Amino acid sequence: MRTRLVSTRVIIVASLCFLASMKLEAKTVDPYKVLGVDKNASQREIQKAFHKLSLQYHPDKNKAKSAQEKFSQINNAYDILSDEEKRKNYDMYGDVNGNPGFPGGHPGYQGGHPGFQGGHPGGRGGYTYFTEGGPGQSHFNFKSGGDWQGGSKSFSFSSGGSGGSNSFGFGLDDIFGSIFGGGAGSQFGGFGSSANTEGTSTASPQRLTSINSRIYKKEIENAGMTWILLSYRPKSASKNIQYFESTVEEVASTLQGAMKVGSINCDKEVSLCKELGMYPQNAPRIFVLSYKENEIGSLVEYSGHLVAKNLKAFVQEHLPRFSKRTNLNNLDQFSTTAKLPRVLLLSTKKDTPVIWRVLSGLFHKRIIFIDAQVDDVSDPRIKSLGVDALPSIVGWLPNGEKRVLKTGISVKDLKSAVLDLSKMLDSFVEASKKEASAQAKKAQTDPDDGRIPLLSQSNFEALCGAKAPVCIIGAFRSSKAREKLESILTLVSQKSLSRRPNGGSSSSRDSISYALLDAAKHQSFLKAFDKTGYKSSDKLLIAYKPRRGKYSVYRDEMTIEEVENFVASVLSGDIPFRETSGKAVL
Repeated sequence: MRTRLVSTRVIIVASLCFLASMKLEAKTVDPYKVLGVDKNASQREIQKAFHKLSLQYHPDKNKAKSAQEKFSQINNAYDILSDEEKRKNYDMYGDVNGNPGFPGGHPGYQGGHPGFQGGHPGGRGGYTYFTEGGPGQSHFNFKSGGDWQGGSKSFSFSSGGSGGSNSFGFGLDDIFGSIFGGGAGSQFGGFGSSANTEGTSTASPQRLTSINSRIYKKEIENAGMTWILLSYRPKSASKNIQYFESTVEEVASTLQGAMKVGSINCDKEVSLCKELGMYPQNAPRIFVLSYKENEIGSLVEYSGHLVAKNLKAFVQEHLPRFSKRTNLNNLDQFSTTAKLPRVLLLSTKKDTPVIWRVLSGLFHKRIIFIDAQVDDVSDPRIKSLGVDALPSIVGWLPNGEKRVLKTGISVKDLKSAVLDLSKMLDSFVEASKKEASAQAKKAQTDPDDGRIPLLSQSNFEALCGAKAPVCIIGAFRSSKAREKLESILTLVSQKSLSRRPNGGSSSSRDSISYALLDAAKHQSFLKAFDKTGYKSSDKLLIAYKPRRGKYSVYRDEMTIEEVENFVASVLSGDIPFRETSGKAVL
């Protein structure tokens, strides 16, 4: 009699579950089917499928009534399959938390625990159940509603062999009482119902660097590297942050080495987001730190379609542009002296290559970048540089010394190319520093080595101070102008009976001293001779008599003959001198 009663109760329990399944209108939602991918699909395939479907069903673009629900399913599916742990649990148990429901989506699975029986997949709005136990006892689990991750409710009860109660403090009599009006509570209320409070996937992007004010100031601002920055607020962005973040990640994966990506939680970094003008209201916002217009960098918001291809094109447009395009006829200018070392890229590209633009940003404070298109490596102008294969990089130290840094460059990918060439440029910068240090030491031990000195505060008194009868100053505004003036004045000074050794005593033979002046840096000095500072002149000569405060200027054709005639006229007094408007001081 007792056996018959237990059997009857089991039948009723099964009926309960059937009624529950009908009540919840269960439907099987498999994340693999939602994204339309195979169970062996790679992360790349899953990501591509997610991009395509998210764009197709995004509520902002798809106004169909079912679009919102479909979009949620797509996001939930991607959340499971993009996380290796959740995917593994789902494949084994049909549950992202590792709770057995149905393994791998195959009902009727038996393994691991005797008596396991698979139910229907626990998808969105669906249910799962399993039973286990030996003869005379049964444990029944029922899970319904909710997403794959959160918001679901589970119900569980057991029937024992000799007793009708269990660890939850209720027996089958309680259930029957509820159903048939014999007990308090609703049909499913008050007997072990528990809400799963585990939330959906966190809104914070997991694969993007989390940016705060300190990191932004130290590692991003004015560093020369292009960044994609995603600003978001967790609560308002929880529904579509995955779509934004995965698009950014896809772009970053194709431009590794050329850029970096980060995210800013504007609920935590309120002041930073507002200071940068990145604070979002609802949807996340994408910004690119651009070096297209200036060396400081500026944030530019991306407002186009959220498609990887479009975002990538936008990023490439805003990569650094510190390299100056030149042609092969201007190569002579690089052999002159300069403040920073210079590097020239010779390639067949019509436009500056992405790699070179990236490097020009990383080294923009330490190296001057130039690039030129070459049609034929046998061009005599290329051969004169010592280059026999393309692409090649040629460098010049600040003193004008040329070095072939690399020829016939072969790259595996963008990331490794930027890394390898960065090491090479670091070495070149160090070599430049050593050379500059050696030059400085040499100048201290041998101040007069036959070259025309550059006028500065330290040598001004010796060259053009009150004791100097006449000082010939060659003022320049470009490296090419400097080179020409230095060459001409060196020859003229050797011909004239006037060159006075720096710091030496004056004699009838040494009545004129020579010096070069960087006009761009010493504009105030030149205003003592001309109120405009000769801004319109690329190069000129000033014959200055410090004792009398008078001067004469030569701005005509710069040839050795003409300059020599000018100096001779200064010595003979054949040219007029004017008084300065003020004291000429560096």
